[in-house]
Amino acid sequence: MTSTPSTPSTPSTPSTPSTPVTTARTAVPGRPRLSPLLRLLILTQLAFNLGFYAVLPFLAEHLGDGIGMAGWLVGLVLGLRTFSQQGLFVVGGALADRYGIRPVVLAGCALRIAGFLWLGQAGTTPAVVGAVLLIGFAAALFSPAVESEVARQAVLWEREGGGPRTRVLALFTVAGQAGALAGPLLGALLLGVDFTTACLAGAGIFVLVLAGHAWLLPQHLPGRARVRARGGARLLLRNRPFLALCCAYGAYLLAYNQLYLALPAEVERAAGSQAPLAWLFALSSLLVVTAQLPVTRWAGERLTPRRSMVAGLVLIGAGFAAVAAARPAAWTGTAGLLPAAGFVVLLTVGQMLVAPVARAWVPDLAEDGRLGLYTGALSSVSGLIVLLGSSVTGSLLDSGLPAAVPWLVLAAVPLAAVALLPRRQGATSSRTGA
Repeated sequence: MTSTPSTPSTPSTPSTPSTPVTTARTAVPGRPRLSPLLRLLILTQLAFNLGFYAVLPFLAEHLGDGIGMAGWLVGLVLGLRTFSQQGLFVVGGALADRYGIRPVVLAGCALRIAGFLWLGQAGTTPAVVGAVLLIGFAAALFSPAVESEVARQAVLWEREGGGPRTRVLALFTVAGQAGALAGPLLGALLLGVDFTTACLAGAGIFVLVLAGHAWLLPQHLPGRARVRARGGARLLLRNRPFLALCCAYGAYLLAYNQLYLALPAEVERAAGSQAPLAWLFALSSLLVVTAQLPVTRWAGERLTPRRSMVAGLVLIGAGFAAVAAARPAAWTGTAGLLPAAGFVVLLTVGQMLVAPVARAWVPDLAEDGRLGLYTGALSSVSGLIVLLGSSVTGSLLDSGLPAAVPWLVLAAVPLAAVALLPRRQGATSSRTGA
């Protein structure tokens, strides 16, 4: 296999100064270390996921058993949560381009606090829907602001000789997964009291995040010009390579979303409860924390960005196929959980190959100064795909079809996404997103 870097080609015309004042002094001659801003943003991702995953993995069970929602409605609510988050990232990204990341991040944290407090008290379907929409929209504000700035700083770090930008984005992923590792364990402990307590803990974490960022996040970031001209959405819709990447990433995200829909149902069937679910989430997060950087380094030495994403999508499809192959045997207990564990492992390794590369690809496909918009659009298109696919998946799991059929259908989703990946590494014309 041809050995090529996994990072997309560096844009030819920088849209920011080559050495912003936020760049730290070099710790090793010739290799700049991460700037204080990058370190803050990476720790931000850890804190976000700690609060988020203390609640989300247990939401499906709460909606089904605690409130009594039907399977299709649970799937729809989870899809609405993802759409209000991923689907509206484009709004948060555009606002970050327009106003800067500080006000957008602070507003998002405040809304997330309100959403968790509301969800903890919600006992009816309309109240639950309102709460999850607010929780999702909060992330639609702060996440694209943080992610676009991380991508911008990663490109600058690459230009200064720090190494491939995917390493920074992989470290960002590791921090997020460290939060995702601790979050479900915290949530599992708090569920010993009740679901409301878990929501209050999630809200409390975001209170701390809000206070910390109000104090530490710079008011203005050198080199980040605020966009005032309109027309970015029109140019985005004409950017076929970027839209192809969005569709492929959306198929991946729909598959990944089954950690919260199909996997809990399978764990419940095999174990008689969802108690092992927290440990499977912990397994996924632990894999990312310990293996993401080596996997990214290995892929960077051997695979192009497209081949890295193809390999990841194939592994994800194999994870669904493994459960489908075991379902006719209807194993229970420890043996019944082994296919679910295999699914989690394959899905996680696939994620490690797909997610950092997709994010690193965006700056090369984005129009000048529109990185926030494009970062948001990547998640918005994928969020729409998840919205459409989640209710179908919920109905499929409740359809009474042979046990293996829903998992085989889900296995086909990431495999079909391979054909959607753009053939070219960069944009069709000279663009910069940094």
